[in-house]
Amino acid sequence: MLDEPSDALMLRVLASGSGGNCAVLRVPCPGGARLVLLDAGLSPRRTRALLAESGLSGVPIAAILLTHLDHDHWNAGWANALPGGCEMIVHASHRGRAGREGALYGRARVIDADLDVCGLRVRAVLGEHDELGVAAYRLDAPGLGSLGWATDLGRVPDELVSLFAGVDVLGIESNYCPRMQASSDRPQFLKRRITGGRGHLSNEESADAASRIDPRGARVLLHLSRQCNTPHLARAAHLSSPTPVTVTSQHAPSAWVRVGDPVPHRAPPTLAPHG
Repeated sequence: MLDEPSDALMLRVLASGSGGNCAVLRVPCPGGARLVLLDAGLSPRRTRALLAESGLSGVPIAAILLTHLDHDHWNAGWANALPGGCEMIVHASHRGRAGREGALYGRARVIDADLDVCGLRVRAVLGEHDELGVAAYRLDAPGLGSLGWATDLGRVPDELVSLFAGVDVLGIESNYCPRMQASSDRPQFLKRRITGGRGHLSNEESADAASRIDPRGARVLLHLSRQCNTPHLARAAHLSSPTPVTVTSQHAPSAWVRVGDPVPHRAPPTLAPHG
């Protein structure tokens, strides 16, 4: 249940992984809070159930920002279930696929410059991922805080680091452990896709990017591989983080993270034994 002040900008990851990705940002607005979803990789029914469990029943969904349209980030059920007044935001590079997937209709908008979404200033940069790339977003709420959101990246371009520099909260993927990836029974073509610069970030690449971005508050680790990673290994790569680290899951929502409430820099935590 969400028990933070109603004027706080709050983030919760409902699910993250190859089985479906969706996070919710609760945005204070005149007349009542609004919700912005980051990806819609869960079915509308499952998403609504998780929102209800999070204490958000009846709070309008104002927008859905899609990083890309792979099946684990865009569930086709949303094509016929978009709530009234909700707009879809897709990157210009995904316009064609979004049209074919039924994601461009009604109040859909294509982001190729700064947008105002529910009072948030939204900026995007395109990262490398498979053929069409992936949109990474920076969302700024004046007087409340800022969020950087990046997942499914083959590598972290300097342009993304510059855009995200100093955000209050950073959501970034920490997909795989290189040793587990190399020793897995996955086919070689899949290993090359994941590790070849157009797939996903390793734990170490994630930690390096986070250090360069230097968020003032929490790091939220996204899209952990169920076969080639563990929460312990992902967290261990970020052990030097001076601020809290939240590791997300495919199977249960994360704790709520307050955006814009930076934690003072402190000594890195001691890694608990992994039992």
